Amino acid sequence: MPGLQTQGDTSKEERLKAALWHSVGSTVDAVCIQQDINATPHFIAGLNEMCFAQIENIAHDLEAFAKHCGRGVIGANDVVLLGRRNDGLSAVLRAEAKAVKESNDLR
Repeated sequence: MPGLQTQGDTSKEERLKAALWHSVGSTVDAVCIQQDINATPHFIAGLNEMCFAQIENIAHDLEAFAKHCGRGVIGANDVVLLGRRNDGLSAVLRAEAKAVKESNDLR
């Protein structure tokens, strides 16, 4: 809720947006060099805003999934549930969740 953010929350959000901007910009630059095309700063800004909005939506969904199960912590099953509508993504998430679980079991 943007209206209820504290100064620290705003600062964290700004740092996250800056880190995302750097990551998106670097990725776009690499693809542009590879494909010999150009991307305008306006395009990169739009892509960055779209990515940030999607990340916010994903965060809200993950929080809702955990809360629905009566948990205060987001787990691997919540992330797998998020990818349920995309078979390829779902398979990757399930495999990664299994690998993490097996890694934790070995400890």
